[in-house]
Amino acid sequence: MVTVIKASGEKEPFSEIKVRNSIQRAGIPQEIQEQVLAHIKTKIYENIHTKEIYKHIVEFLETSPQPFNKTRYTLKQAIMDLGPTGYPFEDYVAEILKTEGYQTQVRQILEGECISHEIDIIAQKENAKILIEAKFHNRPGTRSDVHVSLYTKARFDDLKDKYNFAQAWIVTNTKVTTDGVKYALCNGMKIIGWNYPETGNLRDLVEKAKLYPITALQSLSQSQKQLLLLHGTVLCKNICLNPSIIKTLELPRDKEEKTVSELEFLCNVSNDPTNPQY
Repeated sequence: MVTVIKASGEKEPFSEIKVRNSIQRAGIPQEIQEQVLAHIKTKIYENIHTKEIYKHIVEFLETSPQPFNKTRYTLKQAIMDLGPTGYPFEDYVAEILKTEGYQTQVRQILEGECISHEIDIIAQKENAKILIEAKFHNRPGTRSDVHVSLYTKARFDDLKDKYNFAQAWIVTNTKVTTDGVKYALCNGMKIIGWNYPETGNLRDLVEKAKLYPITALQSLSQSQKQLLLLHGTVLCKNICLNPSIIKTLELPRDKEEKTVSELEFLCNVSNDPTNPQY
């Protein structure tokens, strides 16, 4: 059995099921799924890093008859590319929560009983007001440790009575350490990581909301994506609804046409209720 090395440095046996699940979740067509698996089997070797397996899958999808499938598969990396600051991630999480029926505010300065705090996201549904710490990481394998749970709880305690907060959440695009989770749950807090809890995790919420960040676009450079983020454009959906946004980048005509085609693909996929990703 071939051993693979995860981003955290941990080792585990290569799992064809995990590879299949990852491409199925991305909504890759069935016939291409089989081709991807066959391709990966020719590339694996003892102690191969999972990031190399990921790279081989992406490269294969890029040369497939539907190269924009690569965009859908690279969703986790696209969220990491929302950096270097955590602000776009806060905006992104707020947009996801809106699809869950929450009213949201980002980056609010609140005066507590002891000190003032900048709260990443305040979410409210009906009479429940939630204080949310959005913990962004731009490197695979990075985890939020117990200190995040400790200071989130401290902020909650300093603000809850004055602002009627019902609960504190930590939302992160990676993982939380075991102690971080234990402390949070022991104190009535909620953790949402990339794949924690088993259902209702960040990946589930993103797939349910069908919201692609603009960093998922393969046809734009990193600097062009950053320019859009600086101007408050976080979602591909924003550009689909207001195509004039793309004009601000002053792209050459051929590149603009390619970007528009990719956006149309993603927006149409997002609106298709029969898509197997959802």
